[in-house]
Amino acid sequence: MTRRSCAIYGVGIVCAHLLIIGIGLVVAQVFQTLIHNRLKKEITLTEGSRVFETWKNPPPPVFMQFFFFNISNPDEFLDGSKPVVSQVGPYTYREYRPKENVSFVENGTKVSAYQPKTFVFLPDRSVGDPDMDMITTINIPAVAVMNKVKDSFWRSSMLSILMNSMKVGIIMTHSVNELLWGFKDPLLSHIHLTNPDIDEYFGLMYKKNGSNDGEFVFHTGEADYMDYGRIATFRGESKLSLWKSEQSNMINGTDGSTFHPLLSKNERLYIFSPDLCRSIFMEFEKDVEVKGLPAYRFTPPRDVLASKDENPDNEGFCVSPKECLGTGLLKVSMCRKGAPVVASFPHFYLGDKKYSNAIEGLNPVREHHQTYLDLNPTTGVPVRASKRAQVNIIINRIPGFPKTKFLNETIFPVMFINETVVIDDVSAAKLHKLLLMVTLVSNFPLIIVGLGAVLLLVFIGLIIRERKEKVPLTCASVGRQSSNSLFNMQQLGHQDLCQNHISKNRFWPGPKLYFNKAENATGETF
Repeated sequence: MTRRSCAIYGVGIVCAHLLIIGIGLVVAQVFQTLIHNRLKKEITLTEGSRVFETWKNPPPPVFMQFFFFNISNPDEFLDGSKPVVSQVGPYTYREYRPKENVSFVENGTKVSAYQPKTFVFLPDRSVGDPDMDMITTINIPAVAVMNKVKDSFWRSSMLSILMNSMKVGIIMTHSVNELLWGFKDPLLSHIHLTNPDIDEYFGLMYKKNGSNDGEFVFHTGEADYMDYGRIATFRGESKLSLWKSEQSNMINGTDGSTFHPLLSKNERLYIFSPDLCRSIFMEFEKDVEVKGLPAYRFTPPRDVLASKDENPDNEGFCVSPKECLGTGLLKVSMCRKGAPVVASFPHFYLGDKKYSNAIEGLNPVREHHQTYLDLNPTTGVPVRASKRAQVNIIINRIPGFPKTKFLNETIFPVMFINETVVIDDVSAAKLHKLLLMVTLVSNFPLIIVGLGAVLLLVFIGLIIRERKEKVPLTCASVGRQSSNSLFNMQQLGHQDLCQNHISKNRFWPGPKLYFNKAENATGETF
C-alpha cells in the first residue's frame, strides 16, 4: 500500500469517527446537560457563587420616577362635574437598595436579608423643583378619616364640624416634596392629640426613604435551581392574613430582582410585592434584545387585576362585596390603615374603560404604562425592567359630610410610579462572556460534526483525484513498456496474460487492464 493510499484511508477513518461521535453527542445533548448543570450550581445564593455579591449589592442603577395628576377644575368637580387632570412629572430619584444583615439560616439552605431603600433626587432627569412645584389633588387624610367614622352618626357629625372650623376640604394643594415625603396635616395633628396612635404626618412615601419593608427569607436554590431567590417567609410569615382565601394569601415567587436560570417561555413567573400586599404573575410576551443580550419579555396579563367575573381566582381579593371592584383595580385599604386606597396600572391600563373615561386627561398607552421584565433566559438575570403602578383614592358621597353630597363615585388617580433599571455596561460585558462560554460548550458536538463534514469533503476529493490519476492499461502499452528496466513485475505479468489470451479474442477484465478487442504488441487489432 502506497503512502498516498494510507493517507486516504486515515482521513476516511478519522472522518467517520468524528461524525459518529459528534452526532451521538448532539443526540444525547451531553455537553448541553453538563453546562446547564454547571449553571444550576453556580447561580445560587451561597458564599462564593457567581451571583451572590451582585445580589447583595446590585450594580445596575435603579431610577424611580413619580408622576402626579393635578386637578384643573376642583370647584366644578366638587359640584359633580367630571374631573379634569393633567399629568405632571417625572420627578426622578436614584434608588439605592443594598441588602443588609444578610445571614444564612436553616443549615445554609436559606438566606435572610433586609433591603433598605434610599432615594436621591436627580434634577437633570426631572421636570422641575419638587420643593417649588405645587400639586392640587384629593385630600387623602381627610377622605381616609371620613371613611373611618362614617358608620357612626355622632363621630361623623363631630368630624364634619371640626373640618368646617379648620377649613379642611376634600381638595388640598401641596408641593411635590410634601406629597411624597410627608407634611404635618392639621386634621391628623388634631386627632393625634386624643389618639396618639394616629400619625400627624402624611406622605405617599412617608418613612420610606432609608427604611425597609421587613425581613425576607429566601431559598438559596442550592437544593433545587427552580427555588433560586424564591421567598420563603416575609416578616416571619410564610403567608399573609389580609385576604379571604388561602390562594390569595400565598406568598409566591421572588422579590422581582432574581429569577431561576434556564427560563421557559411557557412558565409563569410570580413576584411578591409588599406595596400591593399580594403576589402577581407575569407571562411571556415576546423576544427582545438589550445591549446585544437576548431576553424574554414577561408582562402581567389582564387576568392579574381582572374582576372576579373575568377571573374567579381573584374573588379572594374581595374582602367584602363592597370592596370587589372591576377589572384593573385592587383595593389595598387592608394594608394602608383602612384608607380607601386603590392600586392599578397607570392611567388604568388593562382596566375597564369606564375608569379612564370617568377622568378627563387620562390616556392608557401600552408603551408608557405597561409593566415588564426583560430576562436573559439562560441565566435568569434581569437585563431591563420597568415596574409601573398607580395610587388612586375612592371618592363618593359619605353620609354626614355635606362637602361630599354632589360627588359622583370616582376612582381618582393621585400619582403613578415608574421604577426602571437597565443592566450596566460592565455587567453586560460579563454576561456576554458567560453566554459565549455556554454557547461554545453547548455547541461543541456541532463543532465536532463540522470537522467531520470538512474531512468528509477532503476524503471525497482525494478519492476523485486518485481515480483521475489512474490511466487505462492496454496490451499495446504493455508491449511497448516491457523493454523498460523500470517497468515492474506486475506489468510483466500483464504482458504474459495478454499473449495467452490474444488467440481467444475475448474481453479480459484484469486489474487496471481493459480490452474490447485484442491487440498485438505493435498495436494492431486482431
